[in-house]
Amino acid sequence: MTQHEDPQVARHAQSMAGQDGTMPAQQQEPPGLTAPMDPVPDHGESSWVGRGRLEGLKALITGGDSGIGRAVAIAFAREGADVAINYLPEEEEDAQDVVGWIDKAGRTAVTVPGDLRDEQECGRIAEEAVAGLGGLNILVNNAGYHWARGEPGIEGLRTEDLDRAVRTNLYGTLWLTRACVPHLSHGDCIINTTSVQAYQPSETMIDYAATKAALNNVTANLAGELGPKGIRVNAVAPGPVWTPLQPATKTPEAVSHMGADTPLGRIGQPAELAGAYVFLANPAEASYVSGTVLGVTGGLPVF
Repeated sequence: MTQHEDPQVARHAQSMAGQDGTMPAQQQEPPGLTAPMDPVPDHGESSWVGRGRLEGLKALITGGDSGIGRAVAIAFAREGADVAINYLPEEEEDAQDVVGWIDKAGRTAVTVPGDLRDEQECGRIAEEAVAGLGGLNILVNNAGYHWARGEPGIEGLRTEDLDRAVRTNLYGTLWLTRACVPHLSHGDCIINTTSVQAYQPSETMIDYAATKAALNNVTANLAGELGPKGIRVNAVAPGPVWTPLQPATKTPEAVSHMGADTPLGRIGQPAELAGAYVFLANPAEASYVSGTVLGVTGGLPVF
């Protein structure tokens, strides 16, 4: 049984939130780390059981040190893939922990720290990942940045936050994809992480929401362009998920109520997202799936 089929995962996620769906109020300095979080997120470390669905494939995951990227890296490794993770240099502690889980799965782990806001860095990240893995079959553009402003609306928008969000979420995705596509071939795939914010934008995250809506368009565009080469391009749109980005970019009060207003009444855990990425990456299960956005949102609509 794979982890996303196990009802214990949902029960565990439900037990991590209060009866009213709230989480403990807390805050960190950006970019945020996993260990200080209360409770520590569930990435599937103790529950994902692989079935060889990605056996022999090679994946590069940005933002693979924590949150959704960490859960995807662990799941991919247990499904038989070798995994390279990209992350910011200051996130090395989290990254090494992920390396340990990949090693325990018996797969090759490659670390490629670097800042996606730099065009030249994106080229280097791609080349080092391909060299370390010995090829590339799956690119997961997962790294992202947002800052929930205390002052809502356009008047609270700071140029430095806008620049960081656009360069990380959009430019970085395009630059890295451009560098990786020559290494992909028929049957390979790209998975972008977008957001429910692309469909239900918050007034405090206008810049982030705009970049995620743009990534939906990028996904459709690349699916059309790369389809004739047999390369599939899809996206996953998460709802509110318990990752270090939350306490690192939001007020303690906002953190405590994250996800409580979803139809399922709670924030999601990274482990609950990993199954969507495994499905989209699996050439046997998703061979005719391309150009789509798969919502994993706790019931919030993505259409």
